[in-house]
Amino acid sequence: MDAESLKMAKPRLERIETDILNNFKRLGVIAEVLNGTERLRQLHGIFHMDEPVPFRFSWDWLAPSGLSTKDFIAPTSFEFRNGKTFRMGRKCGAVSFVQILAPELNDRMLADFLDMESSLIVNLHIQSLDQVKAIKTVKRKITDLDRAKIEEQKKAVRAGYDMDIIPSDLATYGTEAKKLLQDLQSRNERMFLVTFLVLNTADTQRQLDNNVFQASSIAQKYNCQLTRLDFQQEEGLMSSLPLGLNQVEIQRGLTTSSTAIFVPFTTQELFQSGPEALYYGINALSNNLIMVDRKLLKNPNGLILGTPGSGKSFSAKREISNAFLVTQDDIIICDPEAEYAPLVERLHGQVIRISPTSHDYINPMDLNLDYSDDESPLSLKSDFILSLCELIVGGKEGLQPVQKTIIDRCVRLVYNDYLNDPRPENMPILEDLYNLLRAQDEKEAQYIATALEIYVTGSLNVFNHRTTVNINNRIVCYDIKELGKQLKKIGMLVVQDQVWNRVTINRAAHKSTRYYIDEMHLLLKEEQTAAYTVEIWKRFRKWGGIPTGITQNVKDLLSSREVENIFENSDFVYMLNQAGGDRQILAKQLNISPHQLSYVTHSSEGEGLLFYGSVILPFVDHFPKDTELYRIMTTKPQEIKEVS
Repeated sequence: MDAESLKMAKPRLERIETDILNNFKRLGVIAEVLNGTERLRQLHGIFHMDEPVPFRFSWDWLAPSGLSTKDFIAPTSFEFRNGKTFRMGRKCGAVSFVQILAPELNDRMLADFLDMESSLIVNLHIQSLDQVKAIKTVKRKITDLDRAKIEEQKKAVRAGYDMDIIPSDLATYGTEAKKLLQDLQSRNERMFLVTFLVLNTADTQRQLDNNVFQASSIAQKYNCQLTRLDFQQEEGLMSSLPLGLNQVEIQRGLTTSSTAIFVPFTTQELFQSGPEALYYGINALSNNLIMVDRKLLKNPNGLILGTPGSGKSFSAKREISNAFLVTQDDIIICDPEAEYAPLVERLHGQVIRISPTSHDYINPMDLNLDYSDDESPLSLKSDFILSLCELIVGGKEGLQPVQKTIIDRCVRLVYNDYLNDPRPENMPILEDLYNLLRAQDEKEAQYIATALEIYVTGSLNVFNHRTTVNINNRIVCYDIKELGKQLKKIGMLVVQDQVWNRVTINRAAHKSTRYYIDEMHLLLKEEQTAAYTVEIWKRFRKWGGIPTGITQNVKDLLSSREVENIFENSDFVYMLNQAGGDRQILAKQLNISPHQLSYVTHSSEGEGLLFYGSVILPFVDHFPKDTELYRIMTTKPQEIKEVS
């Protein structure tokens, strides 16, 4: 773009920048503008392929040092001794241009170039021609071809043979030129001048020759030709830098349709190089690693969805083991099917088996003084105990207003001793709440106390004890398989309260807490546990919590408007093979195309779609079965039998 001054150029450039970003957005491509330092970092990376030299630069260093920006990015040496290759530091390089000879272009050509294993930079300089000028140019060419055709016909008459016999090339070019003119005039096509450059690099001259030969073979496969830029290697290198400067005046005219073939955004990548990026499989389109850090999402809440046998629990265990090794996060698992114990024990974690016959006890009345960000830690604790009582007492219609008032009053009374003197032995248990209810005058209090009796002095008194296990281990698994139908929902609710306690403790230490809920549909069936789960999904993020729900059916997440919040507040969805009914729901809810939907239709285990923010990516995760980690994590009955 040319302008008379910087002041005039700036608003025009900003408008172009906005248009380009909006066009990328329509393509489904995430793009961002590079500032000066980031552009220099890109150039530094190209100039220092031979050595891992860190990029160090600050604009404040220029004036005192008397250096220019080039001094901070330049390689150790340049050498353009012969006309066919060059040296940059310890790397050999060669720049070639692609002669587009084919009448029809294939969109796989660029993909094949980019799939080469050797170091390669592909550069496309595309310049738009004014439509009127382009049409005039084509018309002029047609006139030149017609003139040549007349000359050939005159020669034919003079030689005494049929004047319709003219050179085949002339007839072909004439037909193509007229077709091009028709495209420009009536089919909304534009004309572009394209320079297609390929820069190959290697450590040795022999390796470079092999790389150039491989690139040349790819070009030939698509009826094009890779031609070395003889005695223009320096201009070719400068034109291959991300500066938008083309010093190679070798251009090929292409229409919009032909130029669009080279738009390289057919495959999206998810590879973050941060210190806490975890492995989530291989990109099914490009075979590149998928490495992402959920903490970088606006909302790191996640879901793992899939039919039985598709690999849900295995995927959760793989993320758990990865997070344990790569991050410093605490990990808590709610395990209703006793599947996670072997992995947790191998990682030297704490497995807490809660059952009527176990001696591992959790006190649902445990209170952390940092339990809520309100002034009083009792507010949220009271809400939890109300949910617990509603699950026990409420029935279909739930607790009545009078009953809620009585429970709230007793909760505030039962913690008086502990709040006055916060020692472990002063922590109340369920029996203390029961006794306070018995001491109240209202008949509703007696009704609640009677409903609680079986959980205090009766046969289901597993939650009427002080906590006897160490819940401070970095990785804790709550195994509630043996609680039975009556106690399992209460168990899951109590576990969630323990998790909330842990999250608040870690928040003060600026530490993240990952919470995995297997068989999450069990929590969503009951109104009370569903409401508490929704609360976790809404509030965990600002407290440093990263919850992950694991369930079979998407229908479970759409059972009520409140439960839908879980789905809407999850920016990370790891979707494996889906049942037919669920596929249609997902296609509508997540705007999945029919092609993307094919990756979760009758797919094998460990294959599916990954939703990371606005990115949708098909993945494949075939975990090697000959490893000890696989034997610990697998839940297939035949494989467990073989191991044992």
